[in-house]
Amino acid sequence: MLTFIGLGLFDEKDISLKGLEAIAQANRVYVEFYTSRLMGTTVEKMEELYNKKITVLTREEVEQYPDWLGYAMDENVVFLTGGDTMVSTTHVDLRLRAMEMGISTKLVHGSSISSAVCGLTGLQNYRFGKAVTVPHPYTSSRGKTVISETPYDTILQNLDHGLHTLVFLDIDKEKGYMTVNQALDLLLRVEENKDTKILQDRIAVGIARAGSDSPSVAADYIKSLKNFDFGGPLHILIVPADTHFVEAEALVQLAHAPKALLETQQQ
Repeated sequence: MLTFIGLGLFDEKDISLKGLEAIAQANRVYVEFYTSRLMGTTVEKMEELYNKKITVLTREEVEQYPDWLGYAMDENVVFLTGGDTMVSTTHVDLRLRAMEMGISTKLVHGSSISSAVCGLTGLQNYRFGKAVTVPHPYTSSRGKTVISETPYDTILQNLDHGLHTLVFLDIDKEKGYMTVNQALDLLLRVEENKDTKILQDRIAVGIARAGSDSPSVAADYIKSLKNFDFGGPLHILIVPADTHFVEAEALVQLAHAPKALLETQQQ
């Protein structure tokens, strides 16, 4: 049996009772931290609370060479991930591989940033369009810095349909955790190259350390928000479409958005 368990948003205590029960029954426990991390804990704290040895897998051990899957043929194996399980395509692929091997699988869900952002900001979940990730820039073979235009284009497509955009921020082993500030700067650089001014005059929302006792939530015009100090990771960004009046009031009250937002709300 292979059980996928979502750990929740911030620390080792976010796991569900059902998840703890599955870990207690497991012969082996694995975790990956390259798609997301629990910034409020360590593997040692997790092992102490869960009372199990936890093996941290590399990206290659999950995506390319998951030889450890074989143990699940005869043993109870648990695979831990930050947030909710199966949100990442990588985890879906891993589950399909296990099923092809004849391994039974089970899911234990955890709290997800996709729903947490709605609670923290007051934005309505049914109004979100396609999510996107802002990757770190890279250097081309010609020595040129390349910034992906896909996040910018996705945001504009969602805006055209009156939909909010949830913008995930890159996690890179060498470049670290992207901040809201870096992401906004990259989006504005793309906009400058396109010679437009659609985003800089819009309001965006930044969130840091969702799930902790003191998350940072701030909304402002993008040209101003890019200078806000959100503190430590993990960060995530939202670019709202034109807001419903309840959403506008929530952003003002919960995220300290400019009160001018209330004058442009949808009725």
